[in-house]
Amino acid sequence: MTWNAASFMARASRPPRSRGGEDLFAGLPVVARPPVDDGAPAPARLAVRSVWISDLHLGTPGCQAHALLDFLKSVESRHLYLVGDIIDGWQLRRSWYWPQAHNDVVQKLLRKARKGTRVVFVPGNHDEFARKYLGHNFGGIEVVPDCIHVTADGRRLWITHGDHFDGVIQCAPWLAHVGDAAYEFTLRLNRWFNSLRARVGLPYWSLSKYLKLKVKRAVSFIGDFEQAVAREARKRGVQGVVCGHIHHAELREIDGILYANDGDWVESLTALVEHADGRLEIVDWSGRASSARTARASLPDSDDAEAGAVAVTAVRTETA
Repeated sequence: MTWNAASFMARASRPPRSRGGEDLFAGLPVVARPPVDDGAPAPARLAVRSVWISDLHLGTPGCQAHALLDFLKSVESRHLYLVGDIIDGWQLRRSWYWPQAHNDVVQKLLRKARKGTRVVFVPGNHDEFARKYLGHNFGGIEVVPDCIHVTADGRRLWITHGDHFDGVIQCAPWLAHVGDAAYEFTLRLNRWFNSLRARVGLPYWSLSKYLKLKVKRAVSFIGDFEQAVAREARKRGVQGVVCGHIHHAELREIDGILYANDGDWVESLTALVEHADGRLEIVDWSGRASSARTARASLPDSDDAEAGAVAVTAVRTETA
């Protein structure tokens, strides 16, 4: 199957079709699904002012689409920012992978936009095809190179994916593709390793995250990236920056600039949220996702949206 970015963007902007399913990608089969969101919506477990998510990598086996869909169903917000690498065009060019769960995520994002949430898409390097459509609106989703968000307490935050501050991406893009293939191999190894751990009752453990935090060069890269992004935010005269790209959730101050990274939905399963008072917080959905998987395994007839109703963990919270 051929990856066709132009067809995707055109189809995404069309009005919704019948409940049989909307095909957003060229050649993607339409799978009939029972309507799940058209009835009275279940009460949101987390009501916030704004949400930032990035690095979903839809189109790859590593994307945690079921957990992401559960998160999107459970959170209501006025603003939803998609901070790059939403669809992995690099992987789709190598081999086509698009299960129904990935289509469900796209449908959910479009549905949120139709129901009044302001959804803004800032493309990253893996979905750089979307940068051809900057300034356009597809299915209610705005496509912009970057943007400014004003929090409830008046702070101006610059929103960018962050790949422009990655020296490998800018100076040796071929090396970035090699690194991406190596990362995909690590994720496959990680899935196999964790399937063995699950059989003996051990929790999920991320090999690539462990390597990233233990290898000196990787730690140095993360630190350099954070400093570079914060430095650019200061030049732009804003109070903070929200980015993604490096798959490392963080919320801290760097030389007077608030640096926020919303993490990813391949390993970390994290998002950045803004509460009604303007306070920012990183939400970790991994514990809930693990409980949901356990519940689905023990109760196969249970509804995914109700499985694993556990408290959500805040891994970083702004101090007052």
